[in-house]
Amino acid sequence: MRFIKYFIAFVFVFTACKTKKTLINNTIIAKDYSSKKVAKKHVSANFSKKSLEAKYRADFDNGKLKQNISVNLKMIKDNVILLKGTKFITVFKLKITPEGLGFYSPINKTYFQGDFSMLKEILGVDIDFFQLQNLFLGQSLLDVTNEKQEVFIENNAYVLSPKVQDSLFDIFFFINPGHFKLEKQTVLSANKKERLDVFYPSYSLFKGVVFPSKINVSAKNQGTVSQLNFTLKAVEFNTDFDTRFVIPNGYKKIKL
Repeated sequence: MRFIKYFIAFVFVFTACKTKKTLINNTIIAKDYSSKKVAKKHVSANFSKKSLEAKYRADFDNGKLKQNISVNLKMIKDNVILLKGTKFITVFKLKITPEGLGFYSPINKTYFQGDFSMLKEILGVDIDFFQLQNLFLGQSLLDVTNEKQEVFIENNAYVLSPKVQDSLFDIFFFINPGHFKLEKQTVLSANKKERLDVFYPSYSLFKGVVFPSKINVSAKNQGTVSQLNFTLKAVEFNTDFDTRFVIPNGYKKIKL
C-alpha cells in the first residue's frame, strides 16, 4: 500500500504491440531565437494524435522503499487518462479526467474518488489534468505562450522561464533545439527546500511522432529525494479503447 500511495503522488507531481522506432538526432545546434519563437515552436511540437496506448516499466526509489512495476497508459488527448499498474497481478487502476480522478486497488480492496483540490492537499501545489497529460508527452507544465518568457541557451538547450516568476516557486523549461520537445523542466520553491525535476533523457520517432522513450522524475523535499523513472516499452497511436471505470462492490473508501 505504501508503494501505491507514493506512486500515485508522484504521477501527480506524474499490452500494445511494439511499433518500429527510430532514435532522434540530437546533433542540431541551437540558433539564436527569440523567446517568443522558441515558445511557439514548443507548443507546435505538442502531441497531435487523438489517443495513445503505451506500456512502461516504472522504477521507484525514495531511499526507504525501492520497487518496480509495469504501467499501462491509455490516453484520449484532453479528455481522459487511464493507468493500470501490474506486478504479476493488477496492483491499481486509476482514471483521471479534467473534472477529477478515481482509483482502486484490487490487492487492498480500497478506493478513492475526488477532484483536483484533493491533490493540492497531498502535494501542496495546484495541478490539473492538462499538466499531468503534458508530463507524459514531453510538454511544459505551464502554457509558455500565456505570459512573457525569457530565454537563454545552456548546454545546447533553450531555457525558457517566465519574466515574472511566481512568488512561491521558480520554473524553468529546457527545450531541445531539434524537435523542440522538453529535455527537462524544473520547479524550485522560493526557499529552495523543495524541488521537482522532470528529465526526458531520450525521445524516439514512432510513425512520424516524436515521443518520450524515457521520463525520469526527481522530487526533493526537506532533504529527502524520491525518484520515479518511466521506460517506454511499446506505444500505439489513434487506437480505440473502452474508458469505463467501475469501482467493484465491497471496496473501502480511503483518504490519501
